Amino acid sequence: MSFRVWQEQRRPQPPESLAEGLYRVQRVVDGTTLRLTNQATIRLLGIDASAPAARGVSMTPPGPAADAFTRRFVNGCGGQVRLRLDRQRLDREGRFLAYVFAGDRMLNEELLAAGLARVEPECHLTASIKSRFLKLQAQARRARRGLWSAASDEDSSWQDTASVDQ
Repeated sequence: MSFRVWQEQRRPQPPESLAEGLYRVQRVVDGTTLRLTNQATIRLLGIDASAPAARGVSMTPPGPAADAFTRRFVNGCGGQVRLRLDRQRLDREGRFLAYVFAGDRMLNEELLAAGLARVEPECHLTASIKSRFLKLQAQARRARRGLWSAASDEDSSWQDTASVDQ
């Protein structure tokens, strides 16, 4: 009679902390979320790619356009991105928050410029980043790109209300 010893397969655990630097992306989870090869989950800081489904209804997940845009961005840099962190390091779900770069291009800004995201109203941004983000959002809104293509100018659910840290 033979006995088999079964070893429990352990999943790699995400790191407890994350430093700025270069990282390889394992997969794009959605338009604003990346999984790195070190198992860290990154949420793009300061932006939200969900859209209000209807007044009084919770936000919907990022759409296919934001997902595809983020995949193209990541594939275009060979899957290697540079993370820049800010004071707010984790979101309420425990994901790391970061500005994601490929060279001098910031994914967070490019999603805003394409109209595929909006400034996150609950995120505490520095004044300079908030200003840059709101300018890009306003340009996309005026041009009626992406999420803004059907938005009315009076649509209060898309107000520019992100918090500013001085």
